[in-house]
Amino acid sequence: MHPSWKKLDLEGEGLQTLNLRYNQAMRRPSRAYLLMVLFPLGLHRWYLREPVGAVAYPLLCTLAAWLGIVFGAIPAAGGAIAILGLLAFDAFWIGRRSISLNKALRMRQFMRPGAAPPPGYRGRYVDESLEDYLKIKERERAGHQPAGSDTTAPGTVASAPPSFNEQEAMLQELARTNKGRRRTH
Repeated sequence: MHPSWKKLDLEGEGLQTLNLRYNQAMRRPSRAYLLMVLFPLGLHRWYLREPVGAVAYPLLCTLAAWLGIVFGAIPAAGGAIAILGLLAFDAFWIGRRSISLNKALRMRQFMRPGAAPPPGYRGRYVDESLEDYLKIKERERAGHQPAGSDTTAPGTVASAPPSFNEQEAMLQELARTNKGRRRTH
């Protein structure tokens, strides 16, 4: 979506406004994967609204660093392996989590009660009578002709359109007559 469309605010509760609002609020897996580079801060978990995991990453990184300082490299390596295991899990978890978050967000956006219509709004047609409305709708039917609009005279049969061969013959005749006109000019 073009950035100018994302910034457009229609000030209404129409479908386009809901889609724009949803598009701005949705969680993208690509952004979460980029934030995963800063895993010691747990930013990818904060982005995906998972506060327990977001707090766990800084604590585990701090614990691994503390173990390395106090007890040496082997306990620190154990902490690093645990962190790498969580990162591997998160690599698969991010896709599912973003889908579930976006689904819940979409449900909240589209299922909430919308704004009431403006005062005096009566739909597309504001005609006073049902008969006028039905006449308009009868004329709009696709593939049907309204009653009384038959163009053929009573008692005659409507002529069928020319067949393909007849159309070809007419085109050839037209081409021949056009060639004769070009030569005379």
